[in-house]
Amino acid sequence: MDDLEKAILISFDESGTIDSLIKVQAAAFIQHVKDEPSITSICVEKFCVSNLVEVKFWCLQCIHEILRGRYSSMSPEEKDMIRKSVFSIACGEPVHANDTNLARIFESPSFVKNKLAQIIVTLISYEYPEIWSSVFVDFLHKLGKGAAVIDMFCRVLNVMDNELISLDYPRSEENVAMAGKIKDAMREQCVPQLVRAWYDIVSMYKNSDTGLCCSVLESMRKYVSWIDKGLIANDAFTKLLFELMLVEGLPDQLRAAASGAVLAVVSKRMEFESKLALLQSLQISRVFRLVTDDSGSELVSGVASLLTGYAVEVLECSKHLTPGDGKEVSIELLNEVLPSVFTIIQNGEVDSTFSIVHFLSVYVGTMKNHSTLTDRQLLHLGQILEVIRMQIQFDPMYRYNLDILDKIGQQEADSMAEFRKDFFILLRSVGRVAPDLTQIFIKNSLSSSVSSSEDRNVEKVEASLSLLYALGESPNDEAMRTANGLLGELILMLLSTRFSCHSNRLVGHVYLDTITRYMKFVSEIEQYIPILLSAFLDERGIHHPNVNVSRRASYLFMKVVKLLKTKLVPYIETILQSLQDTVAQFTRMGRLSNDVSVSEDGSHIFQAIGLLIGMEKVPREKQSDYLSSLLTPLCQQVEVTISNAKPQNPEEFLLQIENLQQIIVAINALSKGFSPRLVTSTRPGIGLMFKKTLDTLLKILVVFPKVEPLRSTVTSFIHRMVDTLGSFIFPYLPNALGQLLIESEPKELVGFLVLLNQLICRFGTAVRDILESVYPVIASRAFSILPTNDIPSGPGSCGEEIREMQELQKTFFLFLNFIATHELSSVFLSPKSTPHLDSMMQLLLYNCCNHKDINVRKTCVQVFIRLIKDWCAGPYGRETLPGFQRFIIETFAVNCCLYSVLDKSFEFRDPNTFLLFGEIVTAQKVMYEKLGNDFLLYFVSKCFPSIHCPQDLAEQYCQKLQGNNVKALKSFYKSLVERLRPLQNGSLVYR
Repeated sequence: MDDLEKAILISFDESGTIDSLIKVQAAAFIQHVKDEPSITSICVEKFCVSNLVEVKFWCLQCIHEILRGRYSSMSPEEKDMIRKSVFSIACGEPVHANDTNLARIFESPSFVKNKLAQIIVTLISYEYPEIWSSVFVDFLHKLGKGAAVIDMFCRVLNVMDNELISLDYPRSEENVAMAGKIKDAMREQCVPQLVRAWYDIVSMYKNSDTGLCCSVLESMRKYVSWIDKGLIANDAFTKLLFELMLVEGLPDQLRAAASGAVLAVVSKRMEFESKLALLQSLQISRVFRLVTDDSGSELVSGVASLLTGYAVEVLECSKHLTPGDGKEVSIELLNEVLPSVFTIIQNGEVDSTFSIVHFLSVYVGTMKNHSTLTDRQLLHLGQILEVIRMQIQFDPMYRYNLDILDKIGQQEADSMAEFRKDFFILLRSVGRVAPDLTQIFIKNSLSSSVSSSEDRNVEKVEASLSLLYALGESPNDEAMRTANGLLGELILMLLSTRFSCHSNRLVGHVYLDTITRYMKFVSEIEQYIPILLSAFLDERGIHHPNVNVSRRASYLFMKVVKLLKTKLVPYIETILQSLQDTVAQFTRMGRLSNDVSVSEDGSHIFQAIGLLIGMEKVPREKQSDYLSSLLTPLCQQVEVTISNAKPQNPEEFLLQIENLQQIIVAINALSKGFSPRLVTSTRPGIGLMFKKTLDTLLKILVVFPKVEPLRSTVTSFIHRMVDTLGSFIFPYLPNALGQLLIESEPKELVGFLVLLNQLICRFGTAVRDILESVYPVIASRAFSILPTNDIPSGPGSCGEEIREMQELQKTFFLFLNFIATHELSSVFLSPKSTPHLDSMMQLLLYNCCNHKDINVRKTCVQVFIRLIKDWCAGPYGRETLPGFQRFIIETFAVNCCLYSVLDKSFEFRDPNTFLLFGEIVTAQKVMYEKLGNDFLLYFVSKCFPSIHCPQDLAEQYCQKLQGNNVKALKSFYKSLVERLRPLQNGSLVYR
């Protein structure tokens, strides 16, 4: 072993036992050898004499790198030497006269042979056909030397397909052109001989060397797409390939390889007439039995791919051929192969390249314009429906995970939901071309599930219900309303069915979703209403043992009540009686399960009850009794809890808080069923009940002033009562707002401001006294929390605190905007509010010029516009607020209307920014209308010169501002800003 061999072995060593310094030295030595001018000769020589696999591979790898890196600079002699050497090695021939081991390459591992093939292919890419024009002919002449040379030649063909020819990989235009040149030359020179060689080799070795025959067939499969179809699709070759598939004594590997070759022939691109003739000539029915026999899995997979590929091609022919050109023949061939395709799909033998949904969708699409379907088409559609049902079924191994919906179950549910989308589209396509067949299939599927007493049919029931649910997306409203015939029978069967596996979460969910989807049908046939109510009120719905299903049922029942409403009046007593335990349980259960959706927390049952008993069709006395029977015990529970609010251990305290939350949520949901007109006008007694309830719930704020969850739920109820009671809520507001003002944290203050904004929008100037009372406190807290400039962020700042402060800032600006734009700006001038005016002006000014959120800037500008209108009503000198007009002219106008828009960050192409710009232009117009020449002279004579505005443009600005066309003013001012920006040189400073 010489030094080079030692260095190569060290470089390949992965054991970790060799010192890193030695590995560095070895790498340096190897690089030194690589730099030798005669490196290619060294590699050839070393390959021929060394017995070490690592050395052989290194030599070939080195030659390959040199060819790829500096082929163009190599001498003709060196290229010739490499060419002759590697070809001799590939054919097991001596490179030098003294070589003794001629077959050295054939003893090497596959990765060494593949590297040699890679070198030959690299040479072909540079030299064929101009320089090494005989490479393929030379190889073909050497195939008689035996299996080892044939194997090497197959490797060359496979590597050439992968690296040069195949379009399965992205290629540059240059590489595509090179591949075309190689294929053209091969077609002209050697393809017929190559095909003959394939035929002879497979014929000769089929009983003696399976691996070799498979290699040849694999190479052939790759090349069929671009050689003359007649060379392969002829009697002799087709007979050989089908013999290989059908003779049972041959290994499955070889039979599967033959099916792959036939598939390549079937998939070859050609005119549809020619393709149909080819497909017909294959007599493919000969291999149908292979997918049903007890054949080896490799053979079944191969034949399955062949048949599905064949079916795709036949279907394409049937789409594109006309009746006179062979359409009937293609349909017959398709009908012949489809049963086998269905068998393949049902047995799970589908190749990854075959799209079940796409193929079946195209097939169903061919029937769209048929007025009547044949018996065979109906049979196939039935099989397609069975395929859909089978494909969308959950794996029973995940049944427990899906029932408790743990992490694994959630992942499986999400994956299946995505997987099902295309299959449901296919289902609806079948439903459109054969509605009766589809409905009968689903009905039979459900019937067979009902008849089974075992719970092992959970997945089948769920799949059948999901089919019916998905089908409900396609019927139009008319079909849903009439729903006579099969669909009507199916829906009636659904409503009256109790599955043995109904306790399963999946089944319970989809059952409820499905009957809700067909609600329009039930609404038209009133005799079905009692059956529908039973489904929702018994253990299939609200009384389901699984809390997730029960809560889902509550939510869906609320939707049902919304739809049917007046038709349910005769059943109110029955419904309330059935829900007594559910209502009581909800307000006792405390903490919500973590796996229950917030949107389905169970409170919807109270909303459903509210919708039922809140209708004016319910007699006055009964309505009062119903509401009292619900509100009284709930309010009593609140009173008891408040009276027992003493220091307790943390767990008891938490349970107490959660119980109160549940009660408030329930009352809130219940109130949604009562209209403001009924509560305040037609039946004021109902309004009185809600007032008393509000009075009771406000006591919670007194007893638990700093418990945020309770503050939040009580605030939510006050919001509701504002809408429900209208102005009748006013007597309760001072107490409520006073209690809510106790807390001053940003999050609580945001909730309080949102409530005030609702009051302003609803009642306008009627809340002036309330605002004058609370605004000073709000302003004091807001200005102490919010910085005048940007909210700090970045390292050292808490993300949650920053978000809360940003939310407070945004809500506070909206609050100021609502006050200003609802004729309430005098609130800012009340004696207790005036100390906060300067802070408010500075905060608004900075943010209307600099805030990152354009919408916030717009909100602040709108406040200024309104204040200018309200406080600058007279000529200069008669001020509502001393100093305000000067502030507007010298500070707001300059900084907001001029400097902020000149900044390059003010992007006119952004839609929101352009809306802000519109408000800024409006502000200028309002300033001119209210302040006249005092504004105009200062703005034009003092500000415009500082930004290098030419006199003629300043005069045009005055004309536009004094005119009546605001749109023209906006357009001119935009162009003015864009012309002035390049003249600023960073000289603008916010003041």
